Amino acid sequence: MVNVSRPSPATWEPIVDAIGPKVRAARTRLGLSLQQLAARADVSAAAVHKVERGDMVPTITTLLKLAGALGQPVSAFVDDSGLEPPAAVHVRSAERLPAPRDWAPGALGVAVEGLAAPTDALRAAAVEVVVEPGGESGDTRPRRPGEELVLVREGTLSVQVAGETYEVEAGDALHYPTDRGHAWRNAGDVPVRAVWVVLR
Repeated sequence: MVNVSRPSPATWEPIVDAIGPKVRAARTRLGLSLQQLAARADVSAAAVHKVERGDMVPTITTLLKLAGALGQPVSAFVDDSGLEPPAAVHVRSAERLPAPRDWAPGALGVAVEGLAAPTDALRAAAVEVVVEPGGESGDTRPRRPGEELVLVREGTLSVQVAGETYEVEAGDALHYPTDRGHAWRNAGDVPVRAVWVVLR
């Protein structure tokens, strides 16, 4: 008789436990909601939620679907190298990130580059934006729990929050909740350069 040794639970449990946080981190990096990822992967939102919380271990089929929807190889979610992720994320000027999908999906006349994206350990996102004269956020800015801080570096940005209008000039900052109605527009004749920090 050949004795086949089974791997110790200590060997595979950390790998399984890490799947949910890795899925959540990949989803937030792409700026996807649970429902958006679920639709992309053809998996129920409830199942995605359970996987991310660690309440359910995904089947190989579910994991393949999630990995495909997130643009990642399956190995990214079951890597057992044991290497700790770096404490900081360095985004080089030539390797800017995509902007979060829900930052300003209806924006017009805007050039945007991502500076930071949420991870499992870090909650903030940030974008650097150039708003051309007449450029605006559009009327589809989603309300969601969280906050935004905009720092205007050049020009003047007209920002509406909860029915009040703020003229945010170069050097000014405006901090506001994103669960209230908010929109912005460059009503001037020169481009506005600004940095937004988003906290969810």
